[in-house]
Amino acid sequence: MTLSDLLVLSPEVAAARAEGRAVVALESTIITHGMPFPQNVETARKVEATVREAGAVPATIAIMAGRIHIGLTAAELDSLGQAQGVMKLSRADLAACLASGRTGATTVAATMICAQLAGIAVFATGGIGGVHRGAEESFDISADLLELAATAVTVVAAGAKAILDLPKTLEVLETHGVPVIAYGQDDFPAFWSRSSGLRAPLRMDSAGAIAQAHRLRGVLGLPGGQLVANPIPAEAEIPRAEITPVIEQALAEAAAQGIAAKAVTPFLLQRIFELTEGRSLRSNIELVLNNARLAAAIARDLAQG
Repeated sequence: MTLSDLLVLSPEVAAARAEGRAVVALESTIITHGMPFPQNVETARKVEATVREAGAVPATIAIMAGRIHIGLTAAELDSLGQAQGVMKLSRADLAACLASGRTGATTVAATMICAQLAGIAVFATGGIGGVHRGAEESFDISADLLELAATAVTVVAAGAKAILDLPKTLEVLETHGVPVIAYGQDDFPAFWSRSSGLRAPLRMDSAGAIAQAHRLRGVLGLPGGQLVANPIPAEAEIPRAEITPVIEQALAEAAAQGIAAKAVTPFLLQRIFELTEGRSLRSNIELVLNNARLAAAIARDLAQG
């Protein structure tokens, strides 16, 4: 089996690639593991529409029936939104999912891999994974960080998820030579909040500058991608002073209940949703839309050469 046998481009994405138009990759775990049906599909359609309105073509990526789908039709998106037993895929289990013919949703790492295989240079997501709190004992570090060091895709996110150990996350990214670029500010954003209280290693104020940095990494032969940390819009943020005690409460409850490993993040996000009475999810949706706009602008600049 060859790569061309594995990749299935949607008609919209195939036309855009043939015409040299801007394409933005989108992950699918937000659909299968982030929200219930039909809100998950409605949100995915809203993100795709935002990419189109910003002048690019969305390519939501998922594994279906032993193939990597780059862009989903309306029917495929509906089917994925209602699917049961969907695998949550990172680098380690991508090939196994394809081999077994199961349905799989791509995390940041898997989306980056599939996007690069399809020749897509820009990817919009919510927040990346990172170093979990207590990682000095658990060694729980997301594969997203090493993927950013290995795969040449520019990832637009609202920083790393605020439930993580953000100083250690930045340290690991620095160790692996990943450019961390705050967009339009000096502070590293913290997902629901515009500021983490940490200074970002780099700052850029235009999509064009970010696109040029992506090009120059290729010219220099540098491996890996870029993390663009795009702060949540001010009107949608939950300030750090407000969200921090909520996160601490959720973390304490997880520890008390013995929740560990892959179960931690879903538990924390659900508890934060409950404790903020749904505000965290509304903010999450707004930051994803904001990231989609910036990613489309970067992809447009890259498409123009």
